[in-house]
Amino acid sequence: MVVVENTAAVHNVIVCTLCSCYPWPVLGLPPAWYKDPPYRARMVREPRVVLAEMGCPLPADAEIQVWDSSAEVRYLVLPQRPPGTEGMTEAQLAGLVTRDSMIGVARL
Repeated sequence: MVVVENTAAVHNVIVCTLCSCYPWPVLGLPPAWYKDPPYRARMVREPRVVLAEMGCPLPADAEIQVWDSSAEVRYLVLPQRPPGTEGMTEAQLAGLVTRDSMIGVARL
């Protein structure tokens, strides 16, 4: 497993272009759209458009990195810490994290 970190300048998103490699022991069963061939192909070709369609618009100056999972390597996104959470405990912060934020199709 490899963890990639979202920052103010870089947004990471995970896809598996060949199959449906997904870290289900960590995240549970994958959503149906994750295995959908059009989603997988479009996320590689036009990630900004697909993310906006999924409710995750990004600033125009944000770099998007698409990571292709495989049978050998599975990726997870470490979401960027949301503003205003500086006083929260680790447990409280963990409660904000969602499956979609760890795939990269949502921001916290």
